[in-house]
Amino acid sequence: MRSTISFGERTRLSRAVTSAIYKPSTTRSTMLGFALSASLIAPTSLLAQQQDGDDQSAITLEEVVVTGYRSSLKRARDIKQDSDGIVDAISAEDIGVFPDTNLAESLQRITGVSIDRSRGEGSKVTVRGFGPEFNLVTLNGRQMPTHDGDSRSFDFADLASEGIAGVQVYKTGNADVPTGGIGSTINIQTAKPLDAPGRKSVLSLKAVHDTSTNEGDDITPELSGIYTNTFADDTFGIAISGSYQQRDSGVNTGTVGDYNNFAGTVDQDWASGTAQWGGLPRDANQINRPGDSDIYAVPQSLGYEIAEFSRERINGQLTMQWQPTDNLRATVDYTYSEVDYERTFNNYSGWFNYGGQQTEYSSGPIASPVVYTEVGSAPDFAMAAGRDGVRTENNSIGVNVQWQVNDRLSLALDHHNSDAKSGASGNNGTASQLAIASFTRDRTTAIFDGDLPILNLGLSRSLDPNDLIVTGSVFDNKATEMEIEQSKVSGRFDFTDTSSIDFGIQLTDVENTSQFSNVQRNTWGGTTQPGDIADLLTPASSAGAFDQISNGDDPRLQTDFFVFDIDAVAARTVALGSTESTGGDCGNGLCPSSNFTTDRRTKEESTSAYVQVNHEFALGDYPVSVKAGLRYEETDVESRALVPAYSSIVQTGDNEFDAIQAVDASGQPIQAFTRLTGNYDFVLPNLDLKISFTDNFVARASYSETITRPSYTDIQGGVTIDSLLRVSGGNGNRGNPELLPFESKNIDLSVEYYFGEADYASVGYFTKDVKNFIGISTLQDEVLFPGLIHPLTGQAATFDVTAPVNQEEGTIDGFEVAVQKTFGDSGFGVIANATIVEGDVEFDSFSLDTQFVLTGLSDSANLIGFYENDKLQVRVAYNWRDDFFNGTAGASSGTPGPVNVESFGQWDLSASYNISDSLTVFIEGLNITEETTRSYGRSTLQVIQAAQTGARFNFGLRYGF
Repeated sequence: MRSTISFGERTRLSRAVTSAIYKPSTTRSTMLGFALSASLIAPTSLLAQQQDGDDQSAITLEEVVVTGYRSSLKRARDIKQDSDGIVDAISAEDIGVFPDTNLAESLQRITGVSIDRSRGEGSKVTVRGFGPEFNLVTLNGRQMPTHDGDSRSFDFADLASEGIAGVQVYKTGNADVPTGGIGSTINIQTAKPLDAPGRKSVLSLKAVHDTSTNEGDDITPELSGIYTNTFADDTFGIAISGSYQQRDSGVNTGTVGDYNNFAGTVDQDWASGTAQWGGLPRDANQINRPGDSDIYAVPQSLGYEIAEFSRERINGQLTMQWQPTDNLRATVDYTYSEVDYERTFNNYSGWFNYGGQQTEYSSGPIASPVVYTEVGSAPDFAMAAGRDGVRTENNSIGVNVQWQVNDRLSLALDHHNSDAKSGASGNNGTASQLAIASFTRDRTTAIFDGDLPILNLGLSRSLDPNDLIVTGSVFDNKATEMEIEQSKVSGRFDFTDTSSIDFGIQLTDVENTSQFSNVQRNTWGGTTQPGDIADLLTPASSAGAFDQISNGDDPRLQTDFFVFDIDAVAARTVALGSTESTGGDCGNGLCPSSNFTTDRRTKEESTSAYVQVNHEFALGDYPVSVKAGLRYEETDVESRALVPAYSSIVQTGDNEFDAIQAVDASGQPIQAFTRLTGNYDFVLPNLDLKISFTDNFVARASYSETITRPSYTDIQGGVTIDSLLRVSGGNGNRGNPELLPFESKNIDLSVEYYFGEADYASVGYFTKDVKNFIGISTLQDEVLFPGLIHPLTGQAATFDVTAPVNQEEGTIDGFEVAVQKTFGDSGFGVIANATIVEGDVEFDSFSLDTQFVLTGLSDSANLIGFYENDKLQVRVAYNWRDDFFNGTAGASSGTPGPVNVESFGQWDLSASYNISDSLTVFIEGLNITEETTRSYGRSTLQVIQAAQTGARFNFGLRYGF
């Protein structure tokens, strides 16, 4: 006899159980209530099996109550155990109580997940060595837009954690999961009122103390709350959550502005035939000069920045659910987030001009400067200030209807409109800098014998405000917007108790716009007279700014400089009539422009369809679960970009020609949109096999094919050409909407042992064979502008155009090991995991050739210890990530080099105490040992940046009612 529980029966069962066992405490939850309510989201889950024998209607329920942090660990463990593929999860301890204050910082505790930090806070994630752009983020199963404009990376700092019920990380591909993540698909779940009927409310108040700020408030507020309730016999529910956070923080950095990389044969002897600007001379002033078989690096500049950030974040969520019948449920939800941050900074630096060099280099095939000195080649001691800001906003509104048609068929309809946008906050655009300088620098030395690069200056006289004059400036302005409209119809048909089929179709439209303008005054030689701004300058010192870095108090460090307010000095410059530009909205070059000269617009229309068969059977005495699916994806791409319109080609020299940009009647350059298109389709299979050798011992094998779409920078439309042309034509560059997505063939193997109340141990192996990595190629003899006639040939000019193309392949594999253990009734527990990952896509520091490298590839590990009883909860966490490649840094001469981020480990602490069933006080500490970050080039001696952000502490109380 076939045994089923209808959608309505599941609902009534969930209400009865959760109502019976719920107690209004912020630390109580039930596994049974969670399992039953989760079935409403996934109606195909098996909630209960009727017992063998005559009583086919009996359902035995056993209440298992688990409290506090253990409850979230048990829910996460059960999700992992019950899944067919490789899935890891984080669950809230209870409504409004997510394990960490930041989603990214919670995700880094998951095996194989590492994070990128921005201003000391978790921002973006890397999974199994694949960086943020290779991981798709969904909210309640819906693809989320990003406000980066150029990449597809989602910033987790935009979302507060208070309204989040859980996060799942899908490491293997499934036909019913949206495509886009080779590394993973990360699904964020918000609270749903009908999942846990009844009234529950939580209010939380925090005082945030960030030790990194010098100018901001010592204590800033954070207020959050969530309210859920059900009405009309639990057929209607509402959940409202909101949060407000204000945070002041600081980041102090020492930065080498690019290394020029050369072969040892390159020098400054122009008669040698190998001379290049930036190369090292061959004379007695160079100690241990690199040999001809070595690769050596020469720094371009060295400076320090003291930056302050003020951030305001507002989040809100509203969810309404209605279940008019037992078999029908409708959900409407809205999510809003807004982040507004302002940056103010002052910096000082010394730039090198590659003259009068006196150096000492390390030995070896990768030669690094230990001491680099220039005498008399560049006299300016530069200082700068800026004030700018960025405001981001996210909106998502969705509708979901679930219908249990009968005891075999269930259907669901889901639709959402979501957008993310960003733009300038304040009057100075999204990035600003106004520079001043004293021309008193006689000798400049950069010392690289510690973690912090040391700038030592020999000045002709002591710093005097009357020596400073205004020089150049830069005002950037960037605006982005991404809109996603997505509709999905899905269903499941149960053939038997052990066999079913999932199916669905999804339509996704994505529109992405990225706009940019730059207003730059290249008046680096100065525009004012000495003394003109003396009264606006304040003496300052960087002494103590790097006290957390091992050699931050080096006595050789130049610490004295002047600080100033960018707006005050800009106003004085204008008043003195010392501007030489008519750029920007203000007309004097000392402000940003809202007339965007870069405007890239990309539209992607995707149609997806999938079918997936689920079957359970016994292989001897061992239960086996098989999931096999196919997903079809077809995407049309249209990219438009604003580019200059050209009117003619004129001869400017014997063998030199120039393309002349067309102008309008007022003499302003004309720009026009060009359009490029592309199309691709994929069939993506997946197969998951799970064998349960015992109730506790599980083995899995999975094969899947997944894709990640290229960045918007790579698929942008529009063609630009270099200003100088040759006799036969010219050079240009463009994006390539015809790029194929990155395509990965994935194999996952794991064995898992589940024991105790919330315990498990697992070992897994994965490999990913990826093709269609993107490189650069030259498309020769292209006719880009048919009306642009070459004066010598009388025919349309031809161009060699560089464009991104699919040309690289790579293999990444690794092991994941995890243990989660609670020690009986003692209250103590531990979580430990590690990921070891390798690939043939690593940077070769011994080569100056252009090379493809995968960013983010690194080992990682976590160790978490915790204790809890009815009153007290304490958790200590250590997160470690090994060195990883994070891109390349450009160079004004020579060859760009790698940017490697040094290994980093951080200790975090949280503790809470339940004063009563309703009131809890807590403290949270992040980076409590004040670890610093460092990046380097081809060698660890080639420091690129050293930064310190300090520790952050939250003190607060939480009240549930």
